[in-house]
Amino acid sequence: MADLPLDQVRTLLAVVDEGTFDAAAAALHVTPSAVSQRVKALEQRTGRVLLLRTKPVRPTESGEVLVRLARQVARLERDAYAELGVSGAGEPTRVSIAVNADSLATWFLGALTDVPPEARLCFELRREDEAHTAALLREGTVMAAVTSSPDPVPGCSVRHLGRMRYLPVAHPEFAARHLAGPLREVLPRAPVVVFDRRDDFQDGFVRRLTRGRAEAGPWRHYVPTSEGFVESVAAGLGWGMVPEAQAGPLLGTGQLVVFAPDRAVDASLYWQQWKLDSPALAAVADAVAAAASRALRD
Repeated sequence: MADLPLDQVRTLLAVVDEGTFDAAAAALHVTPSAVSQRVKALEQRTGRVLLLRTKPVRPTESGEVLVRLARQVARLERDAYAELGVSGAGEPTRVSIAVNADSLATWFLGALTDVPPEARLCFELRREDEAHTAALLREGTVMAAVTSSPDPVPGCSVRHLGRMRYLPVAHPEFAARHLAGPLREVLPRAPVVVFDRRDDFQDGFVRRLTRGRAEAGPWRHYVPTSEGFVESVAAGLGWGMVPEAQAGPLLGTGQLVVFAPDRAVDASLYWQQWKLDSPALAAVADAVAAAASRALRD
């Protein structure tokens, strides 16, 4: 296959980012016909359908590969301009990262403050469950991600950050009212706090406790922020699995109790990023690894 024309690859990226051919044409200052012709030419060159013509337009699996390529090329161009001292009007370099809510609420922001200021970076964070952050990497939406997957996304490197420990906790009065008795029997019936409808963490805890015979009960409170989740558990709405770093102060004041002390759960976290010789990504990766070594187990 011949070399991929960069103008066609950039046009594909513009269509995906803007959502329609017309909007991409406006962003690129060309006609919608020119955008359509470039995308069709790229599809003919690769022999693959690259876009689903929906509203908004979405890339196919093959399209995601080229979208990721386009973003990586743009990243390398910006790094080269910066090294040459001709970056756009002194603008900072943007780094997009997917990170799970619990890391964002506990240790991750501290890592970003450790990035040397001379790197002149600005961050675009995408909050996503750690089981799903790798999908954003695969789509080319972000350059790096904190993820629970040790398997590298194609074109990415991976390193282990450590283990985040979660404790099964509840308000003392809640525990006395709902959790008195054998946990295998009472926990599946007790009210529970869940992050969102994709959160399987509490269900997984009950499945392990009951050897697969039950899950967390149907009386569920959905609280889709890390801080709000902890506050809901501390307020007595239900039990939940809370990161050790967030639970510690509340355990010290008696607002929370660990109702199954021998049942802590460790979740391994990994850092995945594009395989690029990018000073910006390298600076962020070093800061994240250092912060994780201080905040996480292992």
